[in-house]
Amino acid sequence: MAVSHVISRNLRRHRQEQGLSLGELSRRAGLAKQTIVAVEAGRGNPTIDTLERLADALDVSIRALITELGTDILVHREKDVRWRSQTGAEVRQLDQAFGSGYTVNAVLRLSGGDAPFQSPARTRGALRHCYVLDGIVRLGPVSETVVVDPGDFVRFPADTAHLFEARTPSATVFVNTTAPQLSMSGGGRVF
Repeated sequence: MAVSHVISRNLRRHRQEQGLSLGELSRRAGLAKQTIVAVEAGRGNPTIDTLERLADALDVSIRALITELGTDILVHREKDVRWRSQTGAEVRQLDQAFGSGYTVNAVLRLSGGDAPFQSPARTRGALRHCYVLDGIVRLGPVSETVVVDPGDFVRFPADTAHLFEARTPSATVFVNTTAPQLSMSGGGRVF
């Protein structure tokens, strides 16, 4: 995901959460309304000064505007992936996230026939990056699960309740959890 798209989503999200119109944010930030419209549309390249003014007007840090929060579910199917050749290895990039924060790596072993492993919502902006090592798995936000095969990669927001369920006798999933280093309400539990 391009940095401009991350900034666009976060600016719109913070503005809407605070119930601010484009005009009101324009007034508070001392920026032209067209500038804010362009940033929210992911067009242009906002300067640090523009980001600073927007962050101040929203009473958030610049980090809150550039950290990847609340992304859509992303699925890379093994059959559609391109590997890049490098000296002595082939590389498959799974995902890229912007901002700073915390990372936890884990491996989940799931047994088919068991109830799904249900995980409560994590801190705001937390993401799960999942690579299926073996088995078929249903996973994702409770309202939007996907069924994936070995070699598939899925990224989804972890700041809503989500689940992991083996659809075969067993399954193994590598899970990388990222949580932004932002002042957030709620517990600090990452996994």
